[in-house]
Parts: sequence; structure tokens; C-alpha cells
Amino acid sequence: MDAVSDTLELVKQTLAQEFSDLSNVGEMTTVIVRLSIAAMLGGLLGWEREQQGKDAGIRTHMLVCIGAALFILIPHQAGISDAEMSRVIQGVIAGIGFLCAGAIIKGSDERHVTGLTTAAGIWLTAAIGVAVGLGRELTAILCTLLAWGILNVIPRFQRTHKENPEK
Repeated sequence: MDAVSDTLELVKQTLAQEFSDLSNVGEMTTVIVRLSIAAMLGGLLGWEREQQGKDAGIRTHMLVCIGAALFILIPHQAGISDAEMSRVIQGVIAGIGFLCAGAIIKGSDERHVTGLTTAAGIWLTAAIGVAVGLGRELTAILCTLLAWGILNVIPRFQRTHKENPEK
């Protein structure tokens, strides 16, 4: 019986260590709030893109924003230095750049390129996630509102200009 008891105790201790990354309520609250804000902000931008009939919609933008925030949160929890965090951010930016490159499609005519706004939106969504992950939630919210305004207001001016070009 002692061997079974010892084994169960070892399993219990191991499980406790495996789930100890959020050691207190404060840390858990921080992670929940930051990841939730990232999901909401990414979702807002993704909703706008989905309304425009774009493939990269709500789910894509939410996942990109949460992922970027998580890539920042985990090393921050581990206590890495600012220099190391800089490298993490560089990695996130480079990785998202590859994802964005896949959204850009060049037609046979050099003037016909599609997906640039989608790629830029995904890239910006990752930057917003990084800001949230760093605890800069207000900056992320302001940036999201600015981006949402750009995606909604600028096209209206473009349509008006195309319909009534100056001669």
C-alpha cells in the first residue's frame, strides 16, 4: 500500500507543478483579462473584414490577436529580460509576415494585386495582440478603434471620389 500511496502522492505533486504557471488569483486575472481583450479586439476587426466578404474574418483575426498576446504573455510570466522580449516580438512580427504574404495575390497584370488590406489588417491585429500581451490594453483599444475607423470610413470617401471624379 505504501508504494501505491507514494506513487499517487508523486502524481499529485507533479500535476500541481504542471499547473502552477498561474500561481495566484492576480496572475490568473491578468491572463484572463488580456486574452479576453485580445479576442474582442481581434474579433471587432475580423467582423469588419467578414462584413466586406473577406476570407480572413472573425475567427482568423481573433486567433491572430490571441496568439500574439499569448506569445508575449508566456515569456513575460517566465520573467525574461527586455532584450529577450524584443526578440520574441521580432519573431511574432516575422511569423505574421509570412502569414500575411500568403494573403497577397498578384495577378498577371502588375497593377492587379489583391489581399493587401487583408494582409495589413492581419499584421495590425498581431500588433494589437502584442500590445495587449504587454499590458498596454488602452493603446490596443485605441489602435483597434482607429483601424476600424479606417476600414469603415476611408472606403466611403473612395467610393464618393470614384463616383464623382473631378474633371
